[in-house]
Amino acid sequence: MIYFCPTPIGNLGDITLRTIEILKSVDIIYAEDKRVTLKLLNHYDINKELRTYHKFNEAEMSEKIVNHIEDKDIALVTDAGMPGISDPGAVLVKKLIEEKIDFRVLPGANAALTALVLSGLDTDHFLFYGFTSSKSSGRKKEFESLKDLKFSLIFYEAPHRIKDFLNDLYKVFGERKISISREITKVFEETIRSTTSEILEKEITEKGEFVIVVEGNNEEVTYDIKSLLREKLETGMKKSQAVKKISKEYNIPKNEVYKESLDL
Repeated sequence: MIYFCPTPIGNLGDITLRTIEILKSVDIIYAEDKRVTLKLLNHYDINKELRTYHKFNEAEMSEKIVNHIEDKDIALVTDAGMPGISDPGAVLVKKLIEEKIDFRVLPGANAALTALVLSGLDTDHFLFYGFTSSKSSGRKKEFESLKDLKFSLIFYEAPHRIKDFLNDLYKVFGERKISISREITKVFEETIRSTTSEILEKEITEKGEFVIVVEGNNEEVTYDIKSLLREKLETGMKKSQAVKKISKEYNIPKNEVYKESLDL
């Protein structure tokens, strides 16, 4: 069996009993960084063969694991958190599914969900986006594609880019509620809750990995449905097609668009 095992995101105590049992029972552990994983294994007195599996050899190692699994039990871990979520692991999962090989994913620590609850923002509906582009122009384009979404948005960012990230966010998103968490579960854990404008004036310690949670767009958008219909009809489109297209493009209930079309 192949097990995808989440590891603590800071505090070594944040690991499940099942994960410890699996790590003790498998024949081989594939690790993102053997030095980091060794600290965890030593803490729990686990002595196993370690091999590397990281983003630079993920495709190659996935192929080897699938072709040479034989009768061995394997665990895959990353430095912190859930394998496959902004960390290596997803390539192997796809390969196992393609080859119809069974595997297990264990639950465990996750920085994104922990930060979301810490934020106090909407937890009913949210989007995990992860890392954005390291370049300002690319980052702004990504923000533009997200700014109209109505639910909480979760981002990851490196400490040396956090100020540039927040500046670009404010330029595109405007005023929103925001929460920034760093060093989650560690000694110097910190969460700052503010707004996208006020956060730019705050002192932010540029250490540790950051999780940023941003409020969804709460602005009510209203459309002149008749004008939209006229534009479509002037192109030669049939009324039924125009109703369907506008409903889909602007996320307006179809029956609402249809009622407006009756007056044309």
